[in-house]
Amino acid sequence: MSGVLVRADRDSGVAVVTLDRPGRLNAVDLAMADELASAWHELRFDDAVRAIVLTGAGERAFCTGIDRDAVVPQPNSPYAQDDPLLGIGPKANDLWKPVVAAVHGMACGGAFYLLGEAEFVVADTTACFFDPHTTYGMVSAYESVLMAQRMPYGEVARMALMGAAERISARRAYEIGLVSELVPEGEALGAATACATVLAGYPTEAVQGTVRALWAASEAGRAQGFAQAPHLIALGNAAGERQARLFAGRSREYRLRE
Repeated sequence: MSGVLVRADRDSGVAVVTLDRPGRLNAVDLAMADELASAWHELRFDDAVRAIVLTGAGERAFCTGIDRDAVVPQPNSPYAQDDPLLGIGPKANDLWKPVVAAVHGMACGGAFYLLGEAEFVVADTTACFFDPHTTYGMVSAYESVLMAQRMPYGEVARMALMGAAERISARRAYEIGLVSELVPEGEALGAATACATVLAGYPTEAVQGTVRALWAASEAGRAQGFAQAPHLIALGNAAGERQARLFAGRSREYRLRE
């Protein structure tokens, strides 16, 4: 695997899955999407792994969503949209082992497909979160649905609507519940691994059953939201050429919301 690294510690029962495209801010291209699905599938069948940490390589980003250079052909129908990110998360691949996300740097846009399928998020003080879809003429659909399971409505709405003009600081993300633990710079991976090690030490069936129960608690609302997403995206997204112009002409300035 070139875009995803998996390292398993057989003694602790913890695997670390690393998004490994730091030169592209760990943006997900189509090959990486396939690699993530394969990694979750392999971990699903590896009984020696009982808990997982998900992190990103490099100093700048956890993940910045889909790679802008990825070409995803679409059917000519508002009722059918192909989204390669729908299959990149652990739950989408029927993995019920607990996943703890460790965030350093930016997490934005399609990163929420992954954060939305983690059990909880540990972040260091460099972390920031934002959803730039509206800025570039795109509907924030799946991302908003997933984040609505983790954040108060007003916070999700503000993040989704303000687009690239604002970023949520690590401190603010902790205060609103998106982040469960805030640690000093460079310590997110260690703190997340410590949590995962505790989880891996508990009886497997009890832990996985609890993960499944927690996921089921929010499943109905998420399924309804996802059902609306394809045609909302098809009807609301600007044409690709306009999206590209908006992206090319984007402002580099933003407000960090503490």
